[in-house]
Amino acid sequence: MAPKQIVFSGIQPTGEIHLGNYLGAIQWWRERLDERDSIFCVVDLHAITVTQDPAELVAATRRTVAVLIACGLSPAKCLIYAQSQVVAHAELGWILTCTTPVGWLLRMPQYHDKGKHQASVGSGLLLYPVLQAADILLFNADFVPTGEDQKAHVELARDIAGRFNNQYGQFFKLPESEVPEVGARIMGIDDPLNKMSKSSLATTPHHGIGLLDSPEKILSTFRRAVTDTAGVIEFSDDEGRAGVNNLLTIYQACTRKTREQVLGDFARARGYGDLKTKVAEVVIETLRPIREAYDELTHDQGLMDRVMREGAEAAIARCGDTIRDVRKRVGIIGPPTSASR
Repeated sequence: MAPKQIVFSGIQPTGEIHLGNYLGAIQWWRERLDERDSIFCVVDLHAITVTQDPAELVAATRRTVAVLIACGLSPAKCLIYAQSQVVAHAELGWILTCTTPVGWLLRMPQYHDKGKHQASVGSGLLLYPVLQAADILLFNADFVPTGEDQKAHVELARDIAGRFNNQYGQFFKLPESEVPEVGARIMGIDDPLNKMSKSSLATTPHHGIGLLDSPEKILSTFRRAVTDTAGVIEFSDDEGRAGVNNLLTIYQACTRKTREQVLGDFARARGYGDLKTKVAEVVIETLRPIREAYDELTHDQGLMDRVMREGAEAAIARCGDTIRDVRKRVGIIGPPTSASR
């Protein structure tokens, strides 16, 4: 039997995990657990590219692990751990940083998008795509589930892997990005021209849907959804109809129906009010088991720490040969082993 393909994905612990994260990534991960060798990392090292409250970052990391498990990512079927628990992430990140041209990083769109909102930009904001590459390459991942807007980071990881291979001999495989067919880009409820995001959700109450939102809040948010004046319920690439298109996309991603079936469900709808209500109801039912599972999981205060510890121990064992081979290729000694003491 051929070995399972390796899938790696990371998620930041800062901000609230939202419907776009679930439909565009987490649901995709869950449905492939049995057929893939899956590794999910809560990337707390990436989170500190901007200043964080230390205690809140630790708590947020635990919450993120709880949400992932509540979404169906069973630790019995995949690895879940915090990035900082596996120091090889940072070590490989530094080694790859030393082989990556600055010009490659200056071209990354996220650096400019995030940097323009900050009076002073830390070097971590420029360098974090190399750490992302290290995250992926540390396990020689075959695939990286990602949204359309993150494909550039996987392409950079491929470029970095290729450059390392050219300098030190063929070693890393080149990962592929994997974008879901439906739900890969869920837009803001209040602004359907911009992607639903954690940062906007933190500042704008009706921008998006948090996975732990109450049914009342979900319904209230969808009732405020931006639509248009056409009054026609249909999928459309017209920018002026982005709001209706976004609502239909959310409905389709939640129900897993075809476009034809979705439009059939709304054939007798009495305007956009019915559309908003029906989408809200579907989202409420989609998220209900996640909320219930999260409440159950968080009754055990030590569970998240145990899951992360066991996941990190397994990850350290898995990536040990990789980081040792990388050290040997670049000519660094590394930490002493018990046999050398």
